Amino acid sequence: MSNLFPAKSWETEEIAMFRESVRRFMNDEVVPNDERWRAQRFVDRSFWEKAGALGALCPSISEEYGGGGGSFALDAVVAEELSYANCTSVGHAVHGVISAHYIQAYGTEEQKQRWLPKLCTGEWIAAIGMTEPGGGSDLQAIRTTARREGEYYIVNGSKIFITNGFMCDLLVLAVKTDPGARAKGTSLIVVETADLPGFNRGRNLKKIGMHGSDTAELFFEDMKVPVVNCLGEEGVGFVQMMKQLPQERLAVALAAQAMMEKAIEVTVDYVKQRTAFGKPLLEFQNTRFKLAECLTLARTSRSFVDECVVRHLKGELSASDASMAKYCATDNQCRVVDECLQLHGGYGFMDEFPIGRMYADVRIQRIYGGTNEIMKELIARTL
Repeated sequence: MSNLFPAKSWETEEIAMFRESVRRFMNDEVVPNDERWRAQRFVDRSFWEKAGALGALCPSISEEYGGGGGSFALDAVVAEELSYANCTSVGHAVHGVISAHYIQAYGTEEQKQRWLPKLCTGEWIAAIGMTEPGGGSDLQAIRTTARREGEYYIVNGSKIFITNGFMCDLLVLAVKTDPGARAKGTSLIVVETADLPGFNRGRNLKKIGMHGSDTAELFFEDMKVPVVNCLGEEGVGFVQMMKQLPQERLAVALAAQAMMEKAIEVTVDYVKQRTAFGKPLLEFQNTRFKLAECLTLARTSRSFVDECVVRHLKGELSASDASMAKYCATDNQCRVVDECLQLHGGYGFMDEFPIGRMYADVRIQRIYGGTNEIMKELIARTL
């Protein structure tokens, strides 16, 4: 990135070296292929395996399970570099930042040894199943049930808008093991999807943006999952999700922040080259003022997001602060990208221009990971 944006406060020399290797990988493997991924609406399995070989899928998972053994800062680097490459196709956060960490945090030793190495190498692709057709943000109200019969759960229900759902080999699934209870009736079970009777994938959903990211409906009809695949005890799934959601929301904030910075950079380059009335667009006061506003939003947002990363690395990030970071960064991102598109004029509305793709891709970030309205509610509860 240019000197418009200072170095991250949490980035050590070792992390900077990791960033360089990830950036080279993005330039070699993402940039040339993203157009094709967007057309086919999923990322090639070969990419996941190459990313695994680099150590970019699960860099903060323990080395004993095949991960990089690093901190969340390495996950942050991958999230940012995907955004700097203007790629929203790769569901890295769902795979490595979210699903793998549920298993590492709550799995038994046997579960971790069974599943994590395959996620680290990219042999398996992971997804997490929370959102249902009847609602997304109210996780206490999920309706997918897992009824115990002997050594198996019999699972019935459905999920929707599941990132990596069309390709996933492993699914961390939120279910009701006690339908009569709300939060205390929720459990997490891990589903190995290959050739599993009762597990069915619906459409690879056609979205207005993020075309390369596979997003599916999933259906469960008397699907049998071994009881030993439960993560932790029955009935603690809601608490598990609440503990993991701050990291997910911080990852969303980081991706949004980096995309916001990328939007400003490509727009500065554009207005320096594009002319109107005989002079570059950058020489017009309106252009300069709009970019000054965008840069100020991005720089102030970066300060808080980086502060949250530092707190998270110390184990001190609160759910409220994670909500603030997610809400602030994604709202600012949408505002900045909109202003940058306007400065591109008609070209900004063309799909082949980076800013046009950003405009379509970023809108969902105010919704997934918990809507920004829910973020405000969580923040307000601390007042």
